[in-house]
Amino acid sequence: MARFNSILFDRPEDAGGAEQSQEPDFFSDLNLDQVVDWVTAGRETYRLTPFFYVPLHDTGAVTYRHQVMRDLEKEPVLAAVQAFAGHMRQMRECLGQARERRYQYQKERWFLDAAAVYCEAVTSLTDDLAGLGMTSRGFRAFREYLTGYAASDGFTSLVSATRQRYDELDAVDYSVLIRGSRVRVSRYDGEPDYSAQVGETFAKFNEGAVKDYRVAFRDGPGMSHVEAQILERVARLYPETYQALDDYCTRFQHYLDPAIAAFDREVQFYLAYLEFIAPLKHAGLAFCYPQVSDRSKEIHANESFDLALAGKLVPENSAVVGNDFFMAGPERICVVSGPNQGGKTTFARMFGQLHYLASLGYPVPGRDARLFLPDQVFTHFEREEDITTLRGKLEDELTRIHQILQQATSDSIVIMNESFTSTTLDDALLLGTEVMQRLIRLDLLGVYVTFVDELASLSPSTVSMVSTIVPDNPAERTYKLVRKPADGLAYAAAIAEKYGLTFERVKERIPS
Repeated sequence: MARFNSILFDRPEDAGGAEQSQEPDFFSDLNLDQVVDWVTAGRETYRLTPFFYVPLHDTGAVTYRHQVMRDLEKEPVLAAVQAFAGHMRQMRECLGQARERRYQYQKERWFLDAAAVYCEAVTSLTDDLAGLGMTSRGFRAFREYLTGYAASDGFTSLVSATRQRYDELDAVDYSVLIRGSRVRVSRYDGEPDYSAQVGETFAKFNEGAVKDYRVAFRDGPGMSHVEAQILERVARLYPETYQALDDYCTRFQHYLDPAIAAFDREVQFYLAYLEFIAPLKHAGLAFCYPQVSDRSKEIHANESFDLALAGKLVPENSAVVGNDFFMAGPERICVVSGPNQGGKTTFARMFGQLHYLASLGYPVPGRDARLFLPDQVFTHFEREEDITTLRGKLEDELTRIHQILQQATSDSIVIMNESFTSTTLDDALLLGTEVMQRLIRLDLLGVYVTFVDELASLSPSTVSMVSTIVPDNPAERTYKLVRKPADGLAYAAAIAEKYGLTFERVKERIPS
């Protein structure tokens, strides 16, 4: 039988201890925690969240996932996998019932039902995938493994034994005679069906719709102690049949193949994301499979957007504004400036989201993109003061920035948002220049959102991005960021002109 590792990880070492991983510190700053919550909603039983905490650092591993997702975007493949997932959910429900039931033979029947559903899941998926034109290494390897497994002695024995147990149980016939509080169970021996005779006798008195006085029996998975005792006596009447059921449950107690169980869980990592972005794509937003590199830092993205923000705006039928950026040659850090509430922080989050989603092997928001695979992502966003640290806001900022600079490497991404707003302009310029110079020396990629325009032209490594306004109404934001020199003073002049606060207009109002 062919070997199959994972539909999610190209190599076993790529998993990187996913089960023990924790949510990265930067997730809340980039609103990636919201994205993960939305993507995994309704799929809690699959325990998908750890997979989001293990980014890939190898381009081959990313390509492996891209290929799998492209196959899943084909309707026949998607339908086959979804049908399989439905069967596996049904199987787990049956196993859950088996664990919850109190009586032996009821537990065993639920277990038999679970195994039967599993056999149907494997057989159907094998048949469905057999004739499909899948191109990904992941799906082709899984199909080869699945075909071998479905033909193996172990699985064919399970299918045969399951069918035989059903045939034997279907052949069990018995009669129940109730006299007062006494119940007698015996083999069925051709006794007449009195219920049918009673129905025929009273049928002639049926003159139309009448009130139904019959008592409805419980219709649920549970079993009363009387029903359990009846079943116990039925088992005594057919000892060979129920002994065979006992042996079946012991023999096949570990029938679930580990590789198929892993596929059932891991493929949900893809399906969940495709389901999440489907309404966003329907609303006209673009997603693309980015080119990724673990070496080149020449990056770009077109018509990209903040995925968390889009997840809120699209259901409200609100517009989502896309933005472009690129870095070439020595350029490494986008210095973002412009008016408040103009989309600067959203741009910073978008930049971080794009690179992290790319490292998960997902399609990213945007028409097209070329992105870098970082070793780590660091963020520095404003925090509320914590009195337990006995530090002021500026000291706390400097402490956190110092930790980032100690850990960051040339392959890291650093996103700093509105740092040093608690100090004076001169101090913000001094501190910002020092931090920027250290980031530039590290030769890493990043975004620096600031109100200090001078930082935008600090070095050939910096790229100035400015959030724009409506020309005729400086107070109205476009949420578009453009690549141009910082123009904070021009913006201030436009605001002053709109509200009649220029020097000339104010001078006119002051009596001489």
